[in-house]
Amino acid sequence: MGLNIQYLKVVKAIREKAVRLNDYGNLDELFNAIGDARYVLLGEATHGTSEFYNIRAEISKKLIEEKGFSFVAVEGDWPSCYMVNRYCKGLDEEKKDIVTLLKNNFKRWPTWMWANKEVLSFAEWLKKHNESAKKKVGFYGIDMYSLFESMEEIIRYLESIGSEEVEVAKMAFSCFQPFEKNEHDYAMTTAYLSESCEQEVLKLLLDIQSKKEAIATDDEASLSLELNALVAANAELYYRSMVKGGTETWNIRDTHMVETIEKLTDFHGSDSKVIVWEHNTHIGDASATDMAEEGMVNVGQLMREKHGSDVFAVGFGTYQGTVIAGPSWGAPLEVMEVPPASRGSWEEVIHRAGQYDQIILPNLLQSSLFDTIAGHRAIGVVYEPALEHFGNYVPTNLAKRYDSFIFIDSTTALKPL
Repeated sequence: MGLNIQYLKVVKAIREKAVRLNDYGNLDELFNAIGDARYVLLGEATHGTSEFYNIRAEISKKLIEEKGFSFVAVEGDWPSCYMVNRYCKGLDEEKKDIVTLLKNNFKRWPTWMWANKEVLSFAEWLKKHNESAKKKVGFYGIDMYSLFESMEEIIRYLESIGSEEVEVAKMAFSCFQPFEKNEHDYAMTTAYLSESCEQEVLKLLLDIQSKKEAIATDDEASLSLELNALVAANAELYYRSMVKGGTETWNIRDTHMVETIEKLTDFHGSDSKVIVWEHNTHIGDASATDMAEEGMVNVGQLMREKHGSDVFAVGFGTYQGTVIAGPSWGAPLEVMEVPPASRGSWEEVIHRAGQYDQIILPNLLQSSLFDTIAGHRAIGVVYEPALEHFGNYVPTNLAKRYDSFIFIDSTTALKPL
């Protein structure tokens, strides 16, 4: 964007019209803007920032209490999040400790994404809310990394109820046993030997979809059984495509997440309303970024194309602070410094307008001033602060990517359990 007239006009407009986010009481104007939207997508600029989790939680509480939203769908694996869902809905007869539950069920790296104090606090609130609610609000994972966990969960459940369908599941799972629960070994084998377990998992999915009502002991169990089978089928495709490179793997994953959201929406009824927690790169419309040039789609784009104005996407950003991430995939987590945002980035522009937290609402965001391309910071689970200027900024048209934008000037690291 550079230091030019457009830059100065944007700074001036933000300074005059953005809403200061002094406390959570300032969320009312955002709620007025959300209106009757049925799908509210709440982003984050990192996977390790405390403020992003806490503000999403506060927005979600308000949506649940005042607008009757039905469930929260997060960027987490189905089996792990389903255990949190059962806890929040009081579906397990034995009383479980939420701290232990989060620690035991989120063991896949990066563990801190959902096994943290911020999620713990929201889960406790949701459980208490559900104790007196007419319709219990769910908490579900819509990601698809849990190939082996989902297969094992299917077998465990079918065995627990004595279903004959367990043999179909065991046959499908036996195809994967030579790879000893290593998805990458499976992916490499399919690439070089042209042998896969595709037909086995597809047969399992179709079998469960056709018989789920007869098999499962209750509606939630039926839903979980089907979605674990869907994860197994789509994860098999995902890992098989991973060795090819390109954009196909990304598109398989985000398409799966949309398919899962749709199934959850159907499950909760025609009047259900959905809250989604995911990274900005998933909920912010990909067609408003350079992702489109690479043929990539994402949840935000696909949801908008299908549901139009029923979708309201809120992006998040920060100027500087601390964050939890790993220096490489699978490495121990670290609290890292987030350096001041790059000159001319959206984050730097907003910071220059005012060194405080603020909300840019649709009436300002959708103006022609924001209808331009500038860098927008995205930090994943792997991060190297010293190199962020070379790969952590996504060229973005902010006006087209989101419906509203929440900016936290200085952020702090997530608090893992």
